[in-house]
Amino acid sequence: MPVGKVYLVGAGPGDPGLLTVRGQQLLRGAQVILYDQLVNPGLLDEAPAAAIKIFAGKEAENHCVSQDEINRLLIAHARLGYDVLRLKGGDPFVFGRGGEEAEALVEAGIPFEVVPGVSAAIAVPAYAGIPLTDRNFASSFAVVTGHEALKARPVLDWGKLAAAVDTLVILMGVKNLPEIARQLLFHGLSPETPVAVIHRGTTPDQDTVTGTLTDIVCKAAHIKSPAVIVIGQVVNLRERLDWFAPPRKIFYSRQAGAGTKGHRHLECLEVI
Repeated sequence: MPVGKVYLVGAGPGDPGLLTVRGQQLLRGAQVILYDQLVNPGLLDEAPAAAIKIFAGKEAENHCVSQDEINRLLIAHARLGYDVLRLKGGDPFVFGRGGEEAEALVEAGIPFEVVPGVSAAIAVPAYAGIPLTDRNFASSFAVVTGHEALKARPVLDWGKLAAAVDTLVILMGVKNLPEIARQLLFHGLSPETPVAVIHRGTTPDQDTVTGTLTDIVCKAAHIKSPAVIVIGQVVNLRERLDWFAPPRKIFYSRQAGAGTKGHRHLECLEVI
């Protein structure tokens, strides 16, 4: 039996419209799909009805399927001759552990293809009206993981990041935001440095909170994962460039006018 092929596909940051054309083509022809927690469920409607769909979601401290098991499933289904779609939130090679999966496939002799996706690190700030670079404010940016903040021996050098990068984008950092702010202040960033925390960016549930390094922890205390943190002067552009306003529906009831026998009815106003 010929061996199948594994496709490591980035599903984008949440808005299904941000899936790439190549990703959509592969999704529509997939035989087996392993998908993550952050993949928009609506994307699975694009898959054939007969496709085998396996949830391989991960949340902080709640890995329902271990990475070793995910690797095993990819290899096992490919060896059965299936074309396997590994659908991952954002981009598979940006904190998506796609590199680890690719290494496992190489070791097992399984052919694979990487299909880049729109990374949340870039798309989520854009949907919040925050460009990561701007001629007047920032000529460099770095994308880092927030998981490093509380490690006894972090790989990240917060001192170098604070001194060398104009815009700092932090993924998976909401839980450690107090320590992230403390580290950056300790290493010399101004207390007035603007900060934005963007929850579920690019989706109808998008919620953005802005502040400074001194007050963002209190202001964003209600924000839960998933969220993207942006630190730098470009956050100040949000007030002028905020373009994405998810539709909200406001319901209220009122007394009907004459001729309707006094019945009360519900009206819906859609605010764009």
